[in-house]
Amino acid sequence: MISANDLPEGGWRSSSYSSSNGGNCVEVVDGLPVVPVRDSKAKEGPALSFGPVAWSVFVDSVK
Repeated sequence: MISANDLPEGGWRSSSYSSSNGGNCVEVVDGLPVVPVRDSKAKEGPALSFGPVAWSVFVDSVK
C-alpha cells in the first residue's frame, strides 16, 4: 500500500488532451506499483489507487 506521503508532488501528470486552464481532468503518477489518480482541481484531496492492469483496461476503454 502507498500512502499519500509516498506520492511525489512533482510526479503528477495530466493528459495531453487536458487544457491548461484548470479544466475537468485527473492526474496520475507513473512508475509506481499502483497508479494513483487524483482530481486536478483538488490536489490536496484524496487519491484513488488502481492496479496497473485495471488502469490500462480503463484507459483503453475510454480511448
